[in-house]
Amino acid sequence: MQLTITTSEAMEELGSKLADLLQLGDLVLLSGELGAGKTTLTRGLGEALGAEGTIQSPTFVLAREHRIAGGGKLVHVDAYRLSSAVELDDLDIDFAGSIVVVEWARDFLDGYAENYLSVEIDRTSDDEVREVVLSAVGPRWEGVDLASLN
Repeated sequence: MQLTITTSEAMEELGSKLADLLQLGDLVLLSGELGAGKTTLTRGLGEALGAEGTIQSPTFVLAREHRIAGGGKLVHVDAYRLSSAVELDDLDIDFAGSIVVVEWARDFLDGYAENYLSVEIDRTSDDEVREVVLSAVGPRWEGVDLASLN
């Protein structure tokens, strides 16, 4: 599914809508260049999930955990400095009890999990406009209506 996002507020709103589709154990892989809106989308997601604390880029700490309303965690990972999926394992994330969002998800995460949602964010020639492509992979996502995000 492809969406056109025209403002940072709309990117946060996309994250908020996405929260309605997620459950503990889900993995969301975000791709896009610097400034594409990965953290902005995650901020909207965290707000809708009732995440504790400020959602900000985890660049220097690699991962930030936020408790969410109803139990569980939102784990926000920055994979930019990771060189392999093995290093993601080294972060000792409780995947089953969390919604895990990985920024800078790269090819080394292909095949890392059976089920995941891929979100690719591309900037257009207009600095504010983003083209977002969502792809659901695995049986977890069968029957999930991504069109509801539109």
